[in-house]
Amino acid sequence: MTILSNLIGRNLKLYFRDRTSVFFSLLSVFIIVGMYALFLGNVMVKSLQDLAGENARFLIDSWVMAGVLAVTSMTTTMGAFGTMVQDRSKKISRDFAAAPIKRSQLAAGYIISSLIIGMIMTTVALVIAEIYIVAFGGMLITIVPLLKVLGIMVLSVFCSSSLLFFIVSFFRTSNSFTTVSIIIGTIIGFITGIYIPTGSLPEAVQTFIKIFPVSHAGALFRQVMMEASMSKAFTNAPVQAIDGFKKTMGIVFYAGSKQLSPIINILIITGAGILFYILSVIRISMKKKY
Repeated sequence: MTILSNLIGRNLKLYFRDRTSVFFSLLSVFIIVGMYALFLGNVMVKSLQDLAGENARFLIDSWVMAGVLAVTSMTTTMGAFGTMVQDRSKKISRDFAAAPIKRSQLAAGYIISSLIIGMIMTTVALVIAEIYIVAFGGMLITIVPLLKVLGIMVLSVFCSSSLLFFIVSFFRTSNSFTTVSIIIGTIIGFITGIYIPTGSLPEAVQTFIKIFPVSHAGALFRQVMMEASMSKAFTNAPVQAIDGFKKTMGIVFYAGSKQLSPIINILIITGAGILFYILSVIRISMKKKY
């Protein structure tokens, strides 16, 4: 247990000591918030004022910030695995192989540290998101929705960590890791439906987006974080208008004509996390040198 805790502590220190790594882990978040604050926000608010009235800003702020949490849970765990790639590229992994450290302990050190980093950074993003929402006239999240958001956060970070650990297990150089990090950081805003609402895209593209578990995490975050704003904005709105808004904005997903329940979203996220964790273990056990 001491060996594992030392490995986790080492990985955490290396991550937070490297300010560049932390910055690039949050780069996608900065881009999304910047684009929303400078360009997309006012356009989206104006387009909803006829439907949501004076609560349009609260509604859209909650929608965007919920998506930001889904993005952060993935990009920060990706950044956390940079330590593993650097250990390989600098041949530090050979030192570990010569030391009395089990391969399972080394892998667990990387995974657990990525989970901790993901939770810390996503929690920070949540605090910033709430400050942003309140600063522009919205309401602070209450205790019950907050607990739900934290629960979704755990699932999202676990799933992202398992998925990315499997992907990163194929990398042996920092250049390949950086390239894939940039690609993921670029497309994550589209996958979570921030740049373009999911329901506005063609059906084939929507199906492609629904394959990624992080998009289901984004839907769950929105269902919880937008509950208060939607109740205020759509007090007298017809059910058809509310359902149409939820579908267009990616708050809920549909399989054909059937709406996916939150339980289905949770099962998809959890199932994907477990699947990729098992695949990662198999991948590691098949490697001669970790």
